[in-house]
Amino acid sequence: MKQALLQNQKNILHYPQLDTVLMVEEFIRDHSGEYKKKSLWQNLPKKMMYQTFCVILDYLLTSGKIAVDREGTIGWTWDPEGVKRYLQRPELRWR
Repeated sequence: MKQALLQNQKNILHYPQLDTVLMVEEFIRDHSGEYKKKSLWQNLPKKMMYQTFCVILDYLLTSGKIAVDREGTIGWTWDPEGVKRYLQRPELRWR
């Protein structure tokens, strides 16, 4: 999978701007589990090229911020505050 992503990087004509990545992140966070890939792209507040959208999704998948279930639904998984809360619980420590 990682090799396929590296091969795809050679064909990318242009990388997305930070505000575009943040817009997609916020939309996925607000609508987690509601959309599949194509319908998510169609319902974004700002229109963008599908190739740019796919680059953003590849980044979010590899960074662990989103996950895709077997039906193809995209969900937000990034929760650093929740991880900190769980790490502070003594009954969840490694022994």
